[in-house]
Amino acid sequence: MDKDTQEQIQQLQMHEQNMQQLLMQRQQFGAQAIEFESALKELETTKTAYKIIGNIMVLSDKDELRKELSERKELLDLRLRSLEKQEEQLRNKAGLLKEQIMKHLKGGTHDE
Repeated sequence: MDKDTQEQIQQLQMHEQNMQQLLMQRQQFGAQAIEFESALKELETTKTAYKIIGNIMVLSDKDELRKELSERKELLDLRLRSLEKQEEQLRNKAGLLKEQIMKHLKGGTHDE
C-alpha cells in the first residue's frame, strides 16, 4: 500500500472519530431539547413555577421562565442544526476518501 493511501486511511479514521463525537453531542443536545420542551409544556398546566438555582428551587415568574426556556431551546436547536451540517460535511468527505482508497486498492498499487 502506498503512502498516499495510508494517509487517506488515517484521514478517514479521523473523520469517522469526529462523526462519532458529533453524534454523541447531537444526542446530548437532543435530550436537553426534549427536557426544555417538557418543561415548557408543564408551565402551561401549572399556576406556580419554580426555577432550580444550584441546590435550591426558587419561585419564579412563569412568563420569564417560559421566555428563558424558549430562548435556551432555540439556542439548542441552532446548535443541533450546526452539528447536523458538520456531520453531513464529514460524511461527504469520508465518502470521497473511501472512494479514493478503493480506487487505489483496486488499481493494484502495491509500492512497498
